[in-house]
Amino acid sequence: MSDSIDALRRRIDGAGDLQAVVRTMKALAASSIRQYERAVESLEVYYHTVEMGLVACLRQPGMVQLLAPPNPHVKVHTGVIVFGSDQGLIGQFNDVLAAYAAHSLAGLPGDKQVWAVGERMRDRLADQSLPPCDVFNTPNSLSGITVLVGQILLATENCRARGEISQIYLFHNRPGTSADQYQPASQRLLPLDAPWRQALMQQGWPTNKLPEALGSAETTLWALIREYLFVSLYRACAESLASENASRLAAMQRAEKNIDEMLDELTHTYHHLRQESIDAELFDVVTGFTAV
Repeated sequence: MSDSIDALRRRIDGAGDLQAVVRTMKALAASSIRQYERAVESLEVYYHTVEMGLVACLRQPGMVQLLAPPNPHVKVHTGVIVFGSDQGLIGQFNDVLAAYAAHSLAGLPGDKQVWAVGERMRDRLADQSLPPCDVFNTPNSLSGITVLVGQILLATENCRARGEISQIYLFHNRPGTSADQYQPASQRLLPLDAPWRQALMQQGWPTNKLPEALGSAETTLWALIREYLFVSLYRACAESLASENASRLAAMQRAEKNIDEMLDELTHTYHHLRQESIDAELFDVVTGFTAV
């Protein structure tokens, strides 16, 4: 009996220690989510500003011709960027996105050159017959996102300059509804072709005054395109990190609930055994006294 009580006591202590760890990780995940959510909210405003700048530039005479359409006779090569995670306790975060990317790319012609963000995502993409040509480390802070985006832009621009890719797609998880912590999303980043320009110009201008680019419209256009590419990649990464922490937070909430239920059950069993032990000791005392 005493051995069983001591074992239960150790299990209760262990569950309490695990509960403290889970609560700490839960608090860290909640704090990280808000950090990345604020970054995404700020980027939405800046992204819209960049789009309005592009609208102003493309309204100028001769600017549309600078974005020459791809040669229809050239074989299409697709660059693919997939934002994954190397952290644990996130469930099927990488698996769902890798399957989504493979399904989305299945209908695209030509070769595909894939870049993975995260070692685990590399393995998942390889399982989907999309082996990455290179892997980038996942950032663990907002400043790390800037470094990562710079590395991606450099790698993709080098490939475009060599004619190895003619279009680029982004795949990442973004925060979902309250029921779903995240959902896979994609974006066609390049080329900036006629459908992209048409969708951009449909936004219109917020005032009745016609926009005009100051200085060299061509220089301003290329500067805004660089910002558009940077912000698109930055936002995708920030949304991915926010989704990752949302998934981890949900996992920690489930773990905390399970630990609470286990602690209640262990505590109830411990008190029951303890009471049985006390009753047995009292019975022995009474029996001994009666015998005397």
